[in-house]
Amino acid sequence: MASMRLQRFLARAGVASRRQAEELIKAGKIRVDGKPAELGMSVEPGRSRVTMGRKVVNLVARRWIVMHKPMGVVTTASDEEGRRTVLDLIPNPTGLTYVGRLDVATTGLLLLTTDGEAVHRLTHPRYRIPRSYIALVHGVDSAALEQQARGRVLVDERPVLPSRVRVRPGRDGRTVLEVTLTEGRNRIVRRWVEAMGGKVERLARVSYGPVRLGDLPSGGWRVITPQEEARIYKAIGMTTEDDA
Repeated sequence: MASMRLQRFLARAGVASRRQAEELIKAGKIRVDGKPAELGMSVEPGRSRVTMGRKVVNLVARRWIVMHKPMGVVTTASDEEGRRTVLDLIPNPTGLTYVGRLDVATTGLLLLTTDGEAVHRLTHPRYRIPRSYIALVHGVDSAALEQQARGRVLVDERPVLPSRVRVRPGRDGRTVLEVTLTEGRNRIVRRWVEAMGGKVERLARVSYGPVRLGDLPSGGWRVITPQEEARIYKAIGMTTEDDA
């Protein structure tokens, strides 16, 4: 394999984003062939020996997976309470990192990849990657919720700015809310609804960027298509061959 910049190598190995990799290099935590790494240097995958502490860093094949996260499964690599994690649902999850955490009670689309730089860009506010959700809401009537959702609602003293909102009456006085956001603040949909006087009973993410959940069953997963992968990289200003 051709040589590549060390920061990109670390990102492709799932260690960190390129920016985070720069900090690791500056902090003296990365060594190449036994010597302290320097910013801007290149390495040859399969020939150069890259280490972080006592751990040898190896390049892993780029993988992209779409999962339908079930209720009760946690978005983490391990759980102190012994609950199932998203990585438990995937055979051979080596090197995979999730893109945007879903809380334990939220279901729906979760992207996982071995490309650390892509994870960084997909979750960074600068790139404004849309995420779409469907929520079942109670505690506020549909008309009032729609009026507020289209206005200025603050969470943590910052406005929530949806790019798309659709509200319709549900059963038993509940409301179905469909919303698309280009931010990923922690529990943002639930806190936004609470700021409007309602409470989310159920919440599912149905798309992330160009990738849609579709009819993928709960707990199921699939490899993304080449077309989806190309659209992801286009959305974050990269290409599928961006290894320089």
